Amino acid sequence: MKRRQLLAVALAAAVQPARALAAATGGATVALVTADLESHVAAVELSSGRVLKRIRTAPGPRSVESSLYGQVVVGHVPAGVVTIVDAATLSVRAVLHGFDEPRYTAVHPGEPLAYVTDSGLSQVVTIDLDRASVVHRTRVPGPARHVSVDPGGRTLWTALGSAAEGVAVLDLSDSRRPRLARVIDPPFPAHDVVFSPDGTHVWVTSGARNALALYRLAGGAPRVLATGAPPQHVSFVLSHAYVACGQDGTVQRRRLDGHPIRATRVPHGSYNVTCAEPEQSFGRPAVVTPSLNEGTVAVLEPSGHVRFVRHLTRSAHDACVAQAG
Repeated sequence: MKRRQLLAVALAAAVQPARALAAATGGATVALVTADLESHVAAVELSSGRVLKRIRTAPGPRSVESSLYGQVVVGHVPAGVVTIVDAATLSVRAVLHGFDEPRYTAVHPGEPLAYVTDSGLSQVVTIDLDRASVVHRTRVPGPARHVSVDPGGRTLWTALGSAAEGVAVLDLSDSRRPRLARVIDPPFPAHDVVFSPDGTHVWVTSGARNALALYRLAGGAPRVLATGAPPQHVSFVLSHAYVACGQDGTVQRRRLDGHPIRATRVPHGSYNVTCAEPEQSFGRPAVVTPSLNEGTVAVLEPSGHVRFVRHLTRSAHDACVAQAG
């Protein structure tokens, strides 16, 4: 067989899985959920709860985050690697080495860049998602964990630990080479950090107290609010905040000013939370929370009502939302 024919056969073989997936899903919105103890990421259809695929990965997938450009970043703390998954085909594209404890990922809102925190090396690592390669490592004064980028792509915040005494603020004027600008002393040991959708506030949760803090980017002291048991995590959809308190087994719906509206019971250990916006979920936004203790994923309507709970694995630490097919 000639080289040109070989290339044609190889290309056809490569696109068949994508076509098959597209036919099976119709371009479904999926929750990608880590199976921490079973070395895979489960793709769950948000509309039905059907498991579309289990993507085999390196051991210990602990965090997962999707980008606007069709890639998904998976951090493996035990293996010290980062996996890049193609969202359309739900298949592994690349595995990146050179990490110690890759924890969490934030993606740039306007460029195919991801920022991965490496707690073991006290770094924020910039990854070019198009090339699936590391382009820069920024040193920070502590074991960086949860991380968030503002909607304008100008600033990155990362908590320097699970119950952190400091939160590092990085300047993204050069988006490929973040620069440490300052370190903030939070009003309590900090855990999660998340920018509000309008970019005016950062929500900082606690790793030790039943409290969260709202920082105004315009300046001033943070406003501290009472909430559920630590550690809490935050996500946003339809101008509301959703605060997951896994130790309590609840997800709180709050206004953007922090005022609580209602709390929904979810499986114990549902610590992390992510949301699907209407434009990425065919007009059916959702709130997604996986359970580290129960191995489930719970999908809620924005109102807080439970759409479904599915058992997936022994332990599910993190989830994100992506478009498949």
